[in-house]
Amino acid sequence: MAKALSASQVLSAKKNTLEFSGNWKTAIGNPEVGGSWIMWGQSFNGKTSFMLQLCKYLCGFEPVLLNSLEEGVGRSMQIALKRNKMDEVKRFAIVEGESTEELIERLSKKKSPRIIVTDSVQYADITYKEYKDLKRRFPHKLFIFVSHAEGKLPDGRVANKIRYDAMVKIRVEGYRAFVNSRYSENNGESNYITIWNEGASRYWGEKQQEK
Repeated sequence: MAKALSASQVLSAKKNTLEFSGNWKTAIGNPEVGGSWIMWGQSFNGKTSFMLQLCKYLCGFEPVLLNSLEEGVGRSMQIALKRNKMDEVKRFAIVEGESTEELIERLSKKKSPRIIVTDSVQYADITYKEYKDLKRRFPHKLFIFVSHAEGKLPDGRVANKIRYDAMVKIRVEGYRAFVNSRYSENNGESNYITIWNEGASRYWGEKQQEK
């Protein structure tokens, strides 16, 4: 039986939080290193660029591991890494197509990364049971999942179940990342981070003209 805690005990418990600033704090708040996030979007809307921009920012706090199942480490990933100047980033590493079993083995080692980005849910072929097991095994690691989109939602049953469970939900469209975060102090209202100014201005300007 779990121990019952008072509100004061819960409030006084120390958590490993990341002290975000600027647009990141406005959109996300100060998140805890633990649990899960998910981001999703259609192709050619800035999803990979935002994923790398997020990795770059998070590396200022903790080592980040990108499990690149979808693009691997081929030419398209080289272009994305160069565009986002990821060669300047310390504490960032990529593995190509690591299975869930291999990832568990890696994360069980001492000094393993505490932030893990999986691109993508669909290519990982992870079940919701495996997802919950990852969180249970590693409660002090943050798992960020990237997903394909079906309309305005993540594509597939597993990705949608992760969306319901995730502490931070990020939908990428038109070079903007629209964020809903349980860590935000803006009462759950959506904020966005611009991924690419020129592309966003063009996309949303055209959208406005269509109305």
